[in-house]
Amino acid sequence: PEELATMKPVPALTAPRTLKVYAELSKARLTVLNVLAAMTAVALSPLPATVPVLLATAAGTALCSAAANATNQISEVPYDAQMARTRMRPLVRRAIKPLHAAGFAVTCGIAGPAILWNFASPLAGAIGAGTMMLYAFVYTPLKRRSILNTWVGAVVGAAPPLIGWTAVGGALVPSAVHPALVYPPPGTESLLPVLEQYVPYLHYATDWPFSSGNPLSGLALFAFMFSWQFPHFNPLAHVNREAYTLAGYKMLSVISPSRNAAVSLRHTVLLVAMSSTLVPLSGLTTWAFAITSLVPNAVLLHGAVKYWRTRSDQHARRLFHLGLIYLPIVLGLMMLHKEGSEW
Repeated sequence: PEELATMKPVPALTAPRTLKVYAELSKARLTVLNVLAAMTAVALSPLPATVPVLLATAAGTALCSAAANATNQISEVPYDAQMARTRMRPLVRRAIKPLHAAGFAVTCGIAGPAILWNFASPLAGAIGAGTMMLYAFVYTPLKRRSILNTWVGAVVGAAPPLIGWTAVGGALVPSAVHPALVYPPPGTESLLPVLEQYVPYLHYATDWPFSSGNPLSGLALFAFMFSWQFPHFNPLAHVNREAYTLAGYKMLSVISPSRNAAVSLRHTVLLVAMSSTLVPLSGLTTWAFAITSLVPNAVLLHGAVKYWRTRSDQHARRLFHLGLIYLPIVLGLMMLHKEGSEW
């Protein structure tokens, strides 16, 4: 037949081509972003980190992300084939066999948590394994059942900083051993003793305790990354809403484009609020961060308002790209204004 005459044979999997396919299965750009988020948490922690812990955190996070993304693609081959954005993924174009891809996913899924558990901390390994399972076996099937998939996906996207924070011994739950330490702005110290009476395990920190992995700091990083997911993903979902409809995905951008834009704007406002209060209050940064972060926050907020008002593809794409630029700038400012650092 004429169709067969025009088809190209699938090239053999040489070593370089195999590595390229593995990178595609891992969604390499997303995996790199997850690793950077985890390493930022390590950099912001006041606790010491050795080179083996740093390498283990990066490698373990990357492998967990690769396993989750590969499993996601194995599950969604029929649906990826229906969307222009995903129809050239390796399993869709048959660049790799499903069994081979499954072997890659299983290998990464075992190695990632094991590396984190043994060379970083057991808690980091548990978070890595839990995040991987949540993405592959909850978020992925939920995409075809409920719009709540976006919120579950946001939890997954916000987890890498928790891996980095716990890898060096940081706590996540306030306790008598690891109380939540609060660093109020100058002039408001008198309010803290009142709060300490009513909030358990909350203490006012007069000086930066370099031996403490303040649980409030780890939770602040998680909350910040969670909210960032919405001005990042919702505009992208808006642009691809027709493809999601054809593939049968339950996305807020399909059901209600106006609510999709409103959720994006709401979480952008939360990013501004957290940059101005929660992040410095948790001791991650000095209060100077609340001032210097106003510029990138204002730019992102302006883009979110434009998208919310117009709901146009043009402003959706602009907000998506602004979010990609915004995150490394703000994380860099956090490290610049890290509490207790002397440049």
